[in-house]
Amino acid sequence: MLRVAIPDLVSPSYFPAIAAVELGYFKREGLDATIELLFPVTRTYEELRDGRLDFVAGAAHAPLYAFPNWKGCKLLAALSQHMYWFLVLRRDIRAKRGDLRALKGLHIGAAPGPVDGLKRMLADTGMDPERDVKIGPIPGTAGSGVSFGIAAARALEEGKLDGFWANGMGAEVAVRSGVGTLVLDARRGDGPPGARDYTFPALVTAQKKIEEEPKVVEAAVRALVAAQRALKLDPERATAVGRKLFPEAEAGLIAELIRRDAPFYDPAISPQTVAALNGFAKDLGILSGAAAYDQVVATGFRHLWNG
Repeated sequence: MLRVAIPDLVSPSYFPAIAAVELGYFKREGLDATIELLFPVTRTYEELRDGRLDFVAGAAHAPLYAFPNWKGCKLLAALSQHMYWFLVLRRDIRAKRGDLRALKGLHIGAAPGPVDGLKRMLADTGMDPERDVKIGPIPGTAGSGVSFGIAAARALEEGKLDGFWANGMGAEVAVRSGVGTLVLDARRGDGPPGARDYTFPALVTAQKKIEEEPKVVEAAVRALVAAQRALKLDPERATAVGRKLFPEAEAGLIAELIRRDAPFYDPAISPQTVAALNGFAKDLGILSGAAAYDQVVATGFRHLWNG
């Protein structure tokens, strides 16, 4: 049984990997696979490095926490394009859309991995992310099986946070409840110039897997691409998966979020995307030098991106 891990269950940006398993596209390729929730993303990649997982669907820059300078892993395909987290603040703060300076002095919840994008945007805006904002973990996310975005929305509602930086489902729940206001959506152009290209969600595996089981890896990429195409054609297919895996309220929302994100469901990873990703990683201090495109991307499978 192949183990495909994700760091947050209800993120629409990771959903193509979930759909590839739950809608039968892995099975169609002759692969038995299961989806596992393993938080945070840094731990997820450590498990991949240690051989306990076969694939990870997670942030494209985060493998560098477990695989220094891209040694030992490869990006196989994009799950979707661009940085995919949302900044939500309490409605009563009355922050304006795109105004990162509204975070000064606030307590913001963010997970390891995703927090990198928020801190970089704050720095690009001229703020000190260590002094000007209190950024910390979301209360209630320490246990297994916890979906980060939903825990973030709940913590905001309970007054434990002033805001959070999390996935689209968490943002949607907070906004619909009336507790939160969407302040920033980097994927759709909010934030400093270039922020949308800091990172993106990707399907990742170990180099050892590619070398030892290339046919399995090829089949997994085909399954992902087929799932992306199916969701773009019919977002309502997400509802059945949601009913199986999500709480009732989130199951009812997933198809709408997939519909919104479907234009970003493109598996291609361009050289320009990798250059931006590496620049972000170097600024974070998790990449020590230049990394060529084929050091980062498993180029032997990119012909599959076009189906």
